[in-house]
Amino acid sequence: MTDCSVMRIEKKAMIEVLHREHEFSDVFVAYLLTRNIRYEEELVDQLFNSSEKRLARMLLLLAHFGKKGVPETVIPKISQETLAETVGTTRSRVSFFMNLFRKLGFVDYGKSGLQVHSSLLNVFLHH
Repeated sequence: MTDCSVMRIEKKAMIEVLHREHEFSDVFVAYLLTRNIRYEEELVDQLFNSSEKRLARMLLLLAHFGKKGVPETVIPKISQETLAETVGTTRSRVSFFMNLFRKLGFVDYGKSGLQVHSSLLNVFLHH
């Protein structure tokens, strides 16, 4: 996570910009579609997948597997509490699965952060 700023834009002003700036409008609509697809994926994930699969999916998303470019296998420090909240399970379950993932060679973690190996895809795809 990084520092950021939030700005509120009035609805009327946003509509005017969307009509006037076609390039911005295209980017904004693409962003909204991507966000909605991700929400749907997360809902399906929550309904049909085990907490182990949800954790594997979240780690792969954080490492940018499946995105254009080179995956970032090292994830900045993230607490097990935060992972548990994101995945929808308890910290103790996250701890259990992280230890299992490390034992199986899917992840490594230490001072440099959390390193996710592409082999973690096997948990998500084949279990």
